[in-house]
Amino acid sequence: MLDDIDARPGSATSLLRTVIGLYLRPLGERISSSALVRLAGDLGIPADRARTAITRLKQRGLLLADDRGYILNPAAIGMLERGDRRIFAVRTMHPGDEWMLVSATIPETRRDLRHQLRRRLQFLGAGAVSAGLWILPGHLDAEVEELLEELGARGSATLFRTSDPRPAEPLADAVARWWDLGALRAEHERFLASVDGLDPSMPFAAYVRLIDSWRVLPYIDPGLPHELLPADWPGARSVETFQRLSATLTEPAWEHVRTTATPGA
Repeated sequence: MLDDIDARPGSATSLLRTVIGLYLRPLGERISSSALVRLAGDLGIPADRARTAITRLKQRGLLLADDRGYILNPAAIGMLERGDRRIFAVRTMHPGDEWMLVSATIPETRRDLRHQLRRRLQFLGAGAVSAGLWILPGHLDAEVEELLEELGARGSATLFRTSDPRPAEPLADAVARWWDLGALRAEHERFLASVDGLDPSMPFAAYVRLIDSWRVLPYIDPGLPHELLPADWPGARSVETFQRLSATLTEPAWEHVRTTATPGA
């Protein structure tokens, strides 16, 4: 799997991964090494650090080298398309929407698989109801199925759909127990603080840093119903801020990339 569940926003490797995820597909899945290093320089990344980060991304399987520079690994395209749906089409649950429950029984001999499944489900935004039982918004059904198949864990899992979960306590209290709302709040506050330093007069750097800071948040925050969250929950403010800045920066950022990476543009 190429999903970056350990992303550290702002690092050279994370920023270049964001550049690759945003732009290699519209560039024909190819970029010269000099153009990629120039774009890194526009992000304030020195050439030597950029080359080190590029090497890491090749080792992780995102990039492949050829005699003209780098090409996007075809195996990464599905992952990037899945990321597009999460990053740019944020979904929020509403009262009455369905939930999904995932019950998985992994043999004791496959602790590695148990660990991977737990981490991957958390990265999809799952809450932990109990050991081996997770809950997610129903609209993540296809992503859960894909994850289970990729891990080889589909045969160990049973999926349920319900619009009426009934824990012993009020549902809002159960949600606060199933998800670490304190950690999610901290991520929203980190994102909101990060956009204060963006310079819209440099739209490429501002846009890449915006996406880099944002891109993990729509995964770990599943978009829980507003009614089940604290009154001062920052999620809606994060989404509005992201969408507003993205609308302003997307086109001028792409124009900068196109002229930098396309010969004769």
